[in-house]
Amino acid sequence: MKQLLDTVWQRRGTSWVWDEEARNQVCVASEVWSLRQFLQAAGHWPDELPSNSGKTLVVAGLEGSLDLLSPEQGEIWLDQTVKRNIQSFQDDWGSEGALIFWMPHGAARVKINPATDAVQWFCEAPHRGELLDFGRILWGEANEYPQEILLREGSKPAGLFHLRIT
Repeated sequence: MKQLLDTVWQRRGTSWVWDEEARNQVCVASEVWSLRQFLQAAGHWPDELPSNSGKTLVVAGLEGSLDLLSPEQGEIWLDQTVKRNIQSFQDDWGSEGALIFWMPHGAARVKINPATDAVQWFCEAPHRGELLDFGRILWGEANEYPQEILLREGSKPAGLFHLRIT
C-alpha cells in the first residue's frame, strides 16, 4: 500500500485515524462529532467545519457501531448508510474539507493484505474472528487509492487516507 507523509489528509478526503497524535494535530476533543451527529447532518452540512481552522470534521463512534452488528449487517450498514453520508459530505465540501473517522483501536482491527492491498476489519465479540470487507464496501476494491498515513518517515501507520470515495 502506498504511504503518505503529506498532511493533505488533514484538509481533504476521507480518513480513518487510530493514532492519537494524528487526531490531536487536527482537533481537540470538544470538536469531535458523534457518529449520530454525522449521520443526521447528511445534506445539511455546516458552513464551517468544527476543526482545523474550519477544514476538518472528526467523527467518533464508527468502531463501536460496527461492533454491535454482525459482519453481514455491518457491511450493509457501511454501504447503505455510512458510505452515502461520506459521499454527501464530499458532494457538499468537495476538495475543501476533510472527513476523519477517529477509530482508537483501528491499528489492531484493520488488516491490510500486503499482496492485494485489500482492507478488512476484524470484528469483535460476539463475532470475533470474522472479517468485514471494509475496502470493498467503501471504495469498491479500488485498492490503489487508499494510502497509509505516516506522521514521520519510518513510523507506524497512523491511519488510512482516501482522496474521494465514489
